[in-house]
Amino acid sequence: MEEPYDCVVVGAGPAGLTAATYLARYRRRVLVIDAGESRARWIPVSHNCPGFPFGVGGRELLGHFRAQAEQHEVPFMAGTVTAVEPSEGGFQLNAAGSTVSARTVLVAAGIRDRLPAATGIEDAIASGALRLCAVCDGYEARDEAIGVYAPVSEGLGHAGFLRTFSGRVAVLSPDDDTPSADERSRAEAMGVALHAGVHSLSFSAAGCEARTIDGRVHRFDTIYPVLGCEPGTGLLTGLDVRTDAAGKLVVDGSMETSVPGMFAAGDVVSGLNQISVAVGHAAVAATAIHHRLPPNFRPLDGRQRLRGDLPSVAS
Repeated sequence: MEEPYDCVVVGAGPAGLTAATYLARYRRRVLVIDAGESRARWIPVSHNCPGFPFGVGGRELLGHFRAQAEQHEVPFMAGTVTAVEPSEGGFQLNAAGSTVSARTVLVAAGIRDRLPAATGIEDAIASGALRLCAVCDGYEARDEAIGVYAPVSEGLGHAGFLRTFSGRVAVLSPDDDTPSADERSRAEAMGVALHAGVHSLSFSAAGCEARTIDGRVHRFDTIYPVLGCEPGTGLLTGLDVRTDAAGKLVVDGSMETSVPGMFAAGDVVSGLNQISVAVGHAAVAATAIHHRLPPNFRPLDGRQRLRGDLPSVAS
């Protein structure tokens, strides 16, 4: 049988590609399986990504990460991992009609945002009429009319954060329930408007219109949907892997999951969904994986073998 990979990385977003580069530079045999669905691809222009003071598009950024991995001859397999199963000495992964063996696995499959039911979602994201991450681009939306599309109970917290950037923030609830007295009090204290019973959203380059069941139309420059997400953990069905309340993977300080030999990095891990965080996760995980695997010492110099000694170290 073919020798197992030292590590198979599931996902080719910033976390997966960074980990692959680290592992390749540690001279480990690594494979990246890529379904082509990195959340970073949605980013029109990021202005909070370290090292890009004038901004960088998501697809351009992913291209840089991938080129760096490819420079170190990391192989890629296109496809979706459908299952990961423990096997003797590691794991078996099923993807693209093939079975791949690995001593360790790094899950960097990210998350999938739940988006509003509306047409032109991709164009809306590209124009900034629909934004997915207030931490990433709340600064770019400063002083705009901002809507938070979410149930009132969940939207208020996000609206409070967005008040950092704008004095015109509203919660747009798809529910037609009347906000409670406590919710109204919290909204008033933050200077946030409440609009319940939003039955449709429509986007254009000029922004968004939200229509409520009372027939009113509310106009905004940008909308942040807060509808939750689907972590990329479906491939782990059947494994006793620990997750948090949102379904994200819980890891230790080495980014190892509750399944020994399985590590995770990026948005699929409980915590802050940021490129810089994902890159840090990946560096920690890849280094821990390298130390977990058997040593891969370089051969001794031929002259050292003949003499039976090692090079001296100058004092």
